[in-house]
Amino acid sequence: MRIFSGRVFAGLAGLVLAAAVAGGAPAKAQTERYYDPVSRSWQTYRITPEAAGKIVREKYKRTEVRYRTDKKPGSVIVDTSDRYLYYVLPGGKAVRYGIGVGREGFSWSGTEKVTRKAKWPGWTPPAEMIVRERKNGRKLPAFMPGGPKNPMGARALYLGATEYRIHGTNEDWSIGRAVSSGCIRMLNEDVEDLYERVSVGAQVTVM
Repeated sequence: MRIFSGRVFAGLAGLVLAAAVAGGAPAKAQTERYYDPVSRSWQTYRITPEAAGKIVREKYKRTEVRYRTDKKPGSVIVDTSDRYLYYVLPGGKAVRYGIGVGREGFSWSGTEKVTRKAKWPGWTPPAEMIVRERKNGRKLPAFMPGGPKNPMGARALYLGATEYRIHGTNEDWSIGRAVSSGCIRMLNEDVEDLYERVSVGAQVTVM
């Protein structure tokens, strides 16, 4: 087994993460080159989809961080560019979660309030989504009951009178990527945690 420096590994991890986030869901193993200081030679590192997924999940792992904001505790701030959602805590801190965001043409920003919360929500695709997907050869149901296979995941927070939601997902690979139709995706375990913290009426700011 080769041992290589933390700096080299960190750079390698960044390459893996970039491939996983910028491209599509990893379908096959990829390879990257790194310099092994023990053998003083360049080696090939094989990246499996599972390894890439683990690195992505580590980067977007739920954690408490220092966070400066003028929003009051209990508020939610969504940073779409960095792919993080922050639940504001007292004392200049926040709980940070990794998220997936709207793809090009479907991103948005603004301030809304949480108007409703739901466990294992059902999914009613918007009419324009049904038409759009039909043109792509995919037939969407008019309604899908809540459950593990539902794309809304384990929990949902409804934002104002919009069709946007903060919700879970059964597509873990989409965290850190811009793939949705405007909704904010979270790992199911993370949206369950957020669900218990956020109150109806809480302010949600999307940047």
